[in-house]
Amino acid sequence: MTVTVYGIPNCDTVKKARKWLDAQGVAYTFHDYKKAGADAGKLAAWIDAKGWEVVLNKRGTTFRKLDDADKADIDAAKAARLLEANPSMIKRPVVEYDGGVLVGFNPDDWQAALG
Repeated sequence: MTVTVYGIPNCDTVKKARKWLDAQGVAYTFHDYKKAGADAGKLAAWIDAKGWEVVLNKRGTTFRKLDDADKADIDAAKAARLLEANPSMIKRPVVEYDGGVLVGFNPDDWQAALG
């Protein structure tokens, strides 16, 4: 199985997720948003699969610091543009695996998909 984890290495949730994968013996490739950025095509695919409301993290400081115009009237296209410009707003981690995508870390969901 091919597994790619997308995130930021110093994020606590990403650290927990990577530790879980290691404990399960799941090999994966890590994509660091800070170094490699966020690909527009991937963002669109994740939004199509899970919905922009799941992929866009509105609880983080990056989103809260946006001006009101950027926060207003968000749809899938606007969310994709915001996420490409501000990868820190992508809910972490995002995991692509053969047959699907996971957003956020939930051990039960991960076990069902990857275990």
